[in-house]
Amino acid sequence: MKYFVVTILSKGKKEHIGMYANDRKQVNELVKLKRSGIVLKITEEQEPLEAQLKRFKTNFFSNIKKRKIKPDALIASIRQLAVMTNAGISIYDSLSEIAKSTTDESLKLVFSKLAEDINSGHSLSKSMENFNFELGHLTIAMVQLGEKTGNLDESLYSLADMLEEIRANYIKFKKAMAYPRNVMIAMAVAFTILISYVVPNFKEMFEKLNAELPLPTLILLKLEHIFNTYGLYILALLFISFAVLKYLIDNYKNIRYGWHEILLKTYLIKNIIMYSTLSRFTLVFSELVRAGIPILEALDTTIAMIDNLPLKAKLSSVRVAVEKGSALHKGLKETKLFENMIIQMISAGEDSGTLDNMVKKVAQYYKMKFDAIIDGLSEAIEPIMLLILASMVILLALGIFLPMWDMGNAVTGAR
Repeated sequence: MKYFVVTILSKGKKEHIGMYANDRKQVNELVKLKRSGIVLKITEEQEPLEAQLKRFKTNFFSNIKKRKIKPDALIASIRQLAVMTNAGISIYDSLSEIAKSTTDESLKLVFSKLAEDINSGHSLSKSMENFNFELGHLTIAMVQLGEKTGNLDESLYSLADMLEEIRANYIKFKKAMAYPRNVMIAMAVAFTILISYVVPNFKEMFEKLNAELPLPTLILLKLEHIFNTYGLYILALLFISFAVLKYLIDNYKNIRYGWHEILLKTYLIKNIIMYSTLSRFTLVFSELVRAGIPILEALDTTIAMIDNLPLKAKLSSVRVAVEKGSALHKGLKETKLFENMIIQMISAGEDSGTLDNMVKKVAQYYKMKFDAIIDGLSEAIEPIMLLILASMVILLALGIFLPMWDMGNAVTGAR
């Protein structure tokens, strides 16, 4: 957002107010809402250093304090909202009732604010856009679908099913990662204890004997020195680096784009992101097309819910291609994200007028691929885990026992 200075004439006095907005039109609207008086001048200026520091501080701590709604609470509330909407209860009353009955503080806050916005004349999807972090793109996209088709209850039921499926995949992912994670934690604890308490004793013995030490031992002693001397500083630096990186990723699009590109090149993670994104994209798109939404609008809504920026950029090119008159399957082919079989299925769907069914089958295919990756995750991680464990064990064994063997051989030779 840009920084503007607004000059206002209020009660015969001129006031200069700094504001953040996308353009002058938005500044004018914000001033009318927040202040009384006549707008004399709006100028775009360089943001003062003091304002920059204040904004950094505000955004940094707000990002730390932000909490997503618990998945189980969100799923239950969406399903409850669907039931109440289907029963003919107004959206305002439904949101207010759910906010009163829930024990999740984040959900209570969000749904209370949504009820207020609905009472002020805003649409539900428009109000939800202010809580994109808490609710997620998928929730907003499905609510938009319900509002466009007039079947909000059906969209909410479908949304609850999708969220339950995502939740089930997340639980499956956690279970798959449990064994490797526990093994790595146990090994890290053991390595820390050895470095902190065992290696120092050998260090004293090696120094007294003034023996020439092999490379593994030198590495181990160097690690011991770094760990015991700078351990707390390293931990503090890691924590600060993580917090700063998270802030930069959340607030700067170019940095977020670069980070997402790195994730798409990372072993295992790239496939998880790719297939989960394509599965969700095709599933929501098929629902929108089935509901009679024009393809361009369906693409707009579906692309808006994609989190990964490089994938979002590639899929946005599909929308541009279709807008220029190209067939959907040609636009998808140009992204190089879809297999030839998928392109042929989409093409057949366009020709036969069964695009929604074909896209739904594609969504099922990507879901199958995603499930297969999650199911085989533990096996895929095991070779990496074994390599790390073997490296640590070899370093410890060679670092401690090689000098002892050399000294034993020296003593035997002397005799």
